[in-house]
Amino acid sequence: MGFLRNAPRLDTLIERLESADGLDDLQGLIEELRDEYGVDHIIYHWVNGAGEQYGCGTYDLEWVNRYIEKGYLRIDPVIQGCYQRFHPVNWKRLDWSSKSARAFLEDAIAHGIGNQGYSIPIRGPNGQFALFTLSHNGNDDDWEQFTTENRRDLILMAHYFNSRALEFEPGRAPDPAQSLSPREVEAMTLLAIGYNRAQAADTLSISEHTLRVYVESARHKLGALNTTHAVARALSRGVIVI
Repeated sequence: MGFLRNAPRLDTLIERLESADGLDDLQGLIEELRDEYGVDHIIYHWVNGAGEQYGCGTYDLEWVNRYIEKGYLRIDPVIQGCYQRFHPVNWKRLDWSSKSARAFLEDAIAHGIGNQGYSIPIRGPNGQFALFTLSHNGNDDDWEQFTTENRRDLILMAHYFNSRALEFEPGRAPDPAQSLSPREVEAMTLLAIGYNRAQAADTLSISEHTLRVYVESARHKLGALNTTHAVARALSRGVIVI
């Protein structure tokens, strides 16, 4: 399938995100990510509590216009499925049983979207809902392997991308007092998905003492009583996603 031609490093991606000057830069970055991961498409799209939207990605404009004209938002199993979940979703595990959903999928494939997809739902401040999606044309086993191997980095990348996009929209950015550093986000995310402190420290190539510093800092910023409380608050506020 040609995945991971250049295997982008997460810290390099974060640096590139932090150097972005505006929404136009995010469009350029998402195109680079698509090429580096070796997938057909990557899309980022959000809707805030007031119904305002922003999106960037690599879908052909013809498909974007067709999606809107056909009113596919109402029947798209990806949108419906992800809105009900907090975890990343492999499209194959969604409900495509209805006639309208199958017709939509056939149309999407015909327009080059691909028969495989992986979407990460993100919930941000003030009712914001976003999706970070990769899609590709290939077989089930290869796609399952790709998403399994890259799940952690994709989840973190989705969070950073969303946080950066919100910063460029006045009035929609999270309270700076609640903002976690990249390392704090990584530490909390690993604990949220079930790693113990030793495993999390090893994954981040830091000592358990350093990990404890990150976790305590995050707990303080979140106003949490303990680590479990901090993880719960971070998840509920969309500060981290799993």
